[in-house]
Amino acid sequence: MPRTARLDVLGVLQHVMARGIDGYAIFQDERDRKAFLERLAGVVEWARADLLAWCLMSNHFHLLVRPREVLLAPMMRRLMTGYAVWHNRRHGRRGHVFQNRYKSIVVEEEPYFLELVRYIHLNPVRAGLVASMEALDEYPYTGHAVLLRSRELACQNVDEVLRMFGRRMGEARKGYRAFVEAGFSQGRREELRGGGLVRSAGGWKNLLRRKREEREPGDERILGGGEFVRELLERAGAPVRRSERDVLHVLEEVCREHGIGRELVLGRTRRRGVVRAREAFFLRAHEEAGESFASLGRLCGMSHTAVRAAIRRARQKREAGTPPPPGRSGAGGNAE
Repeated sequence: MPRTARLDVLGVLQHVMARGIDGYAIFQDERDRKAFLERLAGVVEWARADLLAWCLMSNHFHLLVRPREVLLAPMMRRLMTGYAVWHNRRHGRRGHVFQNRYKSIVVEEEPYFLELVRYIHLNPVRAGLVASMEALDEYPYTGHAVLLRSRELACQNVDEVLRMFGRRMGEARKGYRAFVEAGFSQGRREELRGGGLVRSAGGWKNLLRRKREEREPGDERILGGGEFVRELLERAGAPVRRSERDVLHVLEEVCREHGIGRELVLGRTRRRGVVRAREAFFLRAHEEAGESFASLGRLCGMSHTAVRAAIRRARQKREAGTPPPPGRSGAGGNAE
């Protein structure tokens, strides 16, 4: 299946991530980080975009940005290509600096805006680089310190974030800091780490609780509810996935055909019958519902390469004409 084109729409919030190739440290010292931030400031000013949150780690970065006059693609091209050329020249190296393309997730603002601001700014905490709120307040490589006036970055839109916590700046900063502190120990939140129907529902367990009539269209490139997905895809001129062929519908069919419960199919059990059902689910979810290797891997706690291998095996069995196992009522739990 060809790689899905990004959704690039003006005026819509986007969570952008990019990593160094093969885990390469794209920021090796303070000078690298300073050069990247200077280039980022220039790009944001040139594009007249809103930069609302950011974080630089050693081998990757996060941005929460809303393009307004220039699409995200030329912004990122100018930022990443310019930095890569400078970085290679400075460090006397050749070749790629970044791993493939950057990743961008279009975000519905009402439920996710502040949650993503906090989640991005807490990256150093989850990585073990920062051990306390006081240290995070002074940490120079996220937008958190800028919001608290401990650091400066002229291109960051501080006012839009702080306005959500109060009219007066002092009051707003206290409210914002309390909000971040409340999430200090949350750890990784899978529902904020990508797009798609599963993420937007807050995880597959929440999604499985939904009744069929409550199903919504989903898209791996979008973190948001069904109505937001429809409106955005219509604006972008992209097809809206039919909800009756979503990943849940496929999962229900596979479970019914194999007589195996959903938790087993989505788990790590290596029983032969369960593995066969899981491979069938991966294949059909990929071909019929358009789910990516990565999204299916996240759904089952597997790597995208393991999912790809499972789909390859399922295709080989299909081409060889291997019949599926007969349904076994009640085996492995209730499929509903």
